[in-house]
Amino acid sequence: MFNAVRMLSNPTNLTKTIPYQLSAREVHNSSRFKGKVAIVTASTEGIGYAIAKRLGSEGANVVISSRKAKNVEKAVNSLRSEGITVEGVVCHVANAEQRKNLFDVTKSKFGGLDILVSNAAVNPAVSPILETDEAVWDKIFEINVKCSWLLAKEAYPEIVKRGGGSIIFISSIAGYQAMEPLGPYSVSKTTLLGLTKAMANEIVHDNIRVNCVAPGIVDTKFASAITSSEAGKDKSLSIVPMKRFGKPSEIAGAVAFLASDDASSITGETIVTAGGAYAHL
Repeated sequence: MFNAVRMLSNPTNLTKTIPYQLSAREVHNSSRFKGKVAIVTASTEGIGYAIAKRLGSEGANVVISSRKAKNVEKAVNSLRSEGITVEGVVCHVANAEQRKNLFDVTKSKFGGLDILVSNAAVNPAVSPILETDEAVWDKIFEINVKCSWLLAKEAYPEIVKRGGGSIIFISSIAGYQAMEPLGPYSVSKTTLLGLTKAMANEIVHDNIRVNCVAPGIVDTKFASAITSSEAGKDKSLSIVPMKRFGKPSEIAGAVAFLASDDASSITGETIVTAGGAYAHL
């Protein structure tokens, strides 16, 4: 909710202000996604939640997902309290049956799919690349890359049925500037930049646009190891001209733009939302 004031006239023609709260729908006051259906993975908190909230506040029917049922239930209740039409599904993106159920629920509840936002990612260990355990490397690439590809592959025929739509991957500034000691994670995020380009070229004639958003360091639970310590904060912000961490709502704004008709001529591109940090390969 957002704080605001409402002006009311009284019988003596004086006005007074009464505090009240605006829902997310009232704040954005847009219906550019009315009639659209969106899936957002890893969306019960942080960036994913903010994306689901933004799309839903602009009229989309949203399906959120997470590995834990209690997190899904909490997020669904929170979004519904904002006036957003949303369903929640327990889904570990590496589980084929749960991914199938994610799409099945989306179709049964809302009739199809227009927008996929692939946000799920992991970084199970911190180490230099050449000291990374093979199992850790495999897990990072399974979730961050392979499952992004699988979700897009499975979403594709559903979006085709709707006459077109949008697929958006969530990468990272680490895809441009490898972060020590997050080498394997950084490489996985660079891979998503290439996946975006390759896939966009292949399905553009199906009226499906494929784009990517590369956030900088955002103040979320996922990045808490960096944002919660003064040393980590100082080192991280040394490469950020704005000298602050990003906000989940800022990433959501970029995603909403790419998913909308405002970006109808944009495909195969990555928007970097990283406070001016250097972002070139």
